[in-house]
Amino acid sequence: MIERTPDTDLLDGFLDATRAAAAAVAGLVGGGDGMRIDGVAVDALRRALESLPVDGRVVVGEGEKDQAPMLFVGERFGTGAGPAIDLAVDPVDGTKLAASGKPDSVAVIAIAPRGAMFDIGPAYYLEKLVAAGGGRELSLADPIAVTLDRLAARLGRPVEQLRVAVQDRPRNAATAQAVTAAGAELVSFMDGDVALSLRAAAADGDLDLLLGVGGAPEGILTAAAVRALGGWMTARFAPQSPEERARLVEAGTDLDREVPLDELCRDDAWLLLSAVTSTALAAGAELAGVRVEADGGVMVESVVVGPGSPLTRSRKRLDRDAPSGLPSPVR
Repeated sequence: MIERTPDTDLLDGFLDATRAAAAAVAGLVGGGDGMRIDGVAVDALRRALESLPVDGRVVVGEGEKDQAPMLFVGERFGTGAGPAIDLAVDPVDGTKLAASGKPDSVAVIAIAPRGAMFDIGPAYYLEKLVAAGGGRELSLADPIAVTLDRLAARLGRPVEQLRVAVQDRPRNAATAQAVTAAGAELVSFMDGDVALSLRAAAADGDLDLLLGVGGAPEGILTAAAVRALGGWMTARFAPQSPEERARLVEAGTDLDREVPLDELCRDDAWLLLSAVTSTALAAGAELAGVRVEADGGVMVESVVVGPGSPLTRSRKRLDRDAPSGLPSPVR
């Protein structure tokens, strides 16, 4: 089992892996080539994970859904000597944002004891609800108007003052309409699931709720951080194609069951994130995007979210030819 407070050097090693992914794509941000950004980030992250003193296993990987480069589910990493750790990973969450130079693109991983993270199986999509505070009275089974009334009552504010994030996709059109009809402020976003979810889960975030169908891998990444932040999350499978539904049914998945936070992430976990483009997660956690300095060095801003140390921010300069084995940024 990973210790409740992992060794500082081990956490730094995982954080350096996200920094490596962000630094490697610094010269590609805004260049329009999302597939290359994904490929470069995956290679950098994989190399950085190789030497960590852990028995590591990837349990949630992002990329297959979008036919993009990925670390694959079941892939092993580390030296094999050390704690047994499971990894959920997205080398670049918000690839399109990075390709266009827009905010909220991040390199992100979550680590937890072996078996702690929910097995999404062949799922590509989950319907998600994320909120700050206890939030256990909030459920996807309720009409959205009821959910907003309950949240407003807990926060001591009228529904009209609630800010609700919904990803701008046709699959979420009815959700967005229900939020607006109830009188809450709709915050529409295109990409960047993880960053928006953290803004909803943080007690000092600028969002009160996140709703809607998004990527399943991002959901598990988010659950680790929500648990650490003391927020609330619940999810259920939301297949978006007959093929995805058939795979889930064949695997024996109960498509109607709501999965609460305690199942999405069953034990203390840590989320480690480095900004690829500028990202505002919460008050005091506004991160600048990765940038190449005049001498070729790369400045990366990061956040660690874990039990007892939520949203701990850091900044690190990576030398272009650093002896650590971190990759040189693409220029």
